Amino acid sequence: MAGRTVNGMNICVFLSAADLDDRYTRPAREFAELLGKAGHTLVWGGSDVGLMKVVADGVQQSGGRLFGVSVEFLQAKARPVTEPDRMLVTADLAERKAALLEHADAVVIMVGGTGTLDEATEILELKKHGKTTKPVVLLNTAGFYDGLKTQFRRMEDEGFLPVPLTDLVFFAEEPVGALAYLEESMGTR
Repeated sequence: MAGRTVNGMNICVFLSAADLDDRYTRPAREFAELLGKAGHTLVWGGSDVGLMKVVADGVQQSGGRLFGVSVEFLQAKARPVTEPDRMLVTADLAERKAALLEHADAVVIMVGGTGTLDEATEILELKKHGKTTKPVVLLNTAGFYDGLKTQFRRMEDEGFLPVPLTDLVFFAEEPVGALAYLEESMGTR
């Protein structure tokens, strides 16, 4: 488990490394600034490009710390970090995912592609089976995850989820709501 600090927690953010327009970067930057100002540490995929860079920059510029977990074949895109920030490099994606979750107190899922969706479904599956109790927030920026939210509700309604959807994930429409939920869940608020 992550080593939660007295003032903050280690928040894993699953998100895209793609260059995206302002409807996605603005809320990501806002969440990053909230995270940094609150004294939390960002645990993320370690990339220094695209939306991952936007979030890492925002956290660092707002006084937060960084804990990156890159993977060998993406090491050229990894963000250079210095103490007190950290960068871990894993052999493969499965090891990376495990390390991200190991070092996190909570998880936020932002906009992303298949890699983000893979990470999101893994943490939800772990929660479903009682293998973790970490709070998980899906930040539904610009309605990006409306379709997924509908699918999850159908899974619940039709008996595919053995636990209530609300026990697995909290859907937030705005960054401030995402962080507030995590802080309340972890007792840091």
